[in-house]
Amino acid sequence: MIRFDPFDYAFHEDPYPIYRELRASAPAYRSDEQGFWALSRHADVLAGFKDHELFSNAGGVSLEVGELSEDTSLVLSILGMDPPRHTRMRGLVSKGFTPRRVAELEPRVREVAVGYLDRLRPAGRCDFVADFAGRLPMDVVSELVGVPPPDRDELRAWADLVLHREADVRGIPQQGIEASGRLLEYFFRLVAERRRRPGADLASALCAAELEGLRLDDREVVAFLYLMIIAGNETTTKLLANALYWLEKHPAARAEVTADPGLVPAWVEETLRFDNSTQLMARTATRDALLHGEKIRAGEKVLLLIGSANRDERVFPDPDVYDLHRDASEHLSFGRGVHFCLGASLARLEARVALEEVLRRLPEWRIDAAGLERVHSTNVRGFSRLPISFAR
Repeated sequence: MIRFDPFDYAFHEDPYPIYRELRASAPAYRSDEQGFWALSRHADVLAGFKDHELFSNAGGVSLEVGELSEDTSLVLSILGMDPPRHTRMRGLVSKGFTPRRVAELEPRVREVAVGYLDRLRPAGRCDFVADFAGRLPMDVVSELVGVPPPDRDELRAWADLVLHREADVRGIPQQGIEASGRLLEYFFRLVAERRRRPGADLASALCAAELEGLRLDDREVVAFLYLMIIAGNETTTKLLANALYWLEKHPAARAEVTADPGLVPAWVEETLRFDNSTQLMARTATRDALLHGEKIRAGEKVLLLIGSANRDERVFPDPDVYDLHRDASEHLSFGRGVHFCLGASLARLEARVALEEVLRRLPEWRIDAAGLERVHSTNVRGFSRLPISFAR
């Protein structure tokens, strides 16, 4: 009998065998113990993303929602909204993520990446997560938002605590709850400052944004900034480390991308498909529905297993092969529908630029497998430590 527990599989080196079992024999899986359903096939996960009327975000996107704050709207922002409120909020904040605005960030992203890598080279070794992959996204998001450089390490530490889970503890630990509160307090102070003295950052732009005569209040701005620091930092950090890890595991692919840096975008997309940092998203059924002969009742939690959908053999031939030449365009790592990730283009830009510079400046890196540590989180998959050595 299949038993799927996201709290267990979040820590596994390879959760994908259980996904194969679910797709084959229990595509609509019910956990009576924890009270959720899980959808594992690509078609079902895609439909779940697109059907916001049946699968609501209002109950949060995690099994743990409600533990961080009495008012979950502050920690969920647009992730916890359905249309029409979601449509209004997205229309306002999307002004900060237009293709032109994101493209304009490339020189600065490259400058930050080069600065970190050039400082690391003389040592001949580093922790790729702590010294590069965790710093670059935080710097980019912080500059976009308007967080001063002296505050960034502390914010990253708080963000890590919000997401960290111990293997034997269910739910959000007290440290995570306290860190969440500190982040919210910080952003309330930042928004108050931007109301008094606007700058050229996203926080100021959100304070001033207007759509059909409507403007965001302080709580809405704070909620979005909180989301940016959590989601915009952590997922890209894990993407970069996962990309390095899996390329070293596949020497032929590494030889190809080293010889042809034009393959870096394909490297990014295949990593997103093969081992994405966001393994699942939760939804809440708004009405009774029948899926694969199973009755999902109104109010029940439904997990959309992104990691499983991205390995579905019905969509991706030889899905367990890491192939830089495959068409990975149908992966669901950024979601679909009205909740398609606002920061997808920024994440792709950061990953492409960062990995181009890693290839250029640290071409002979080697991972110290003995020092690897995986992050403990129920839906974020990746490394908390990834030590590497390289030629000076």
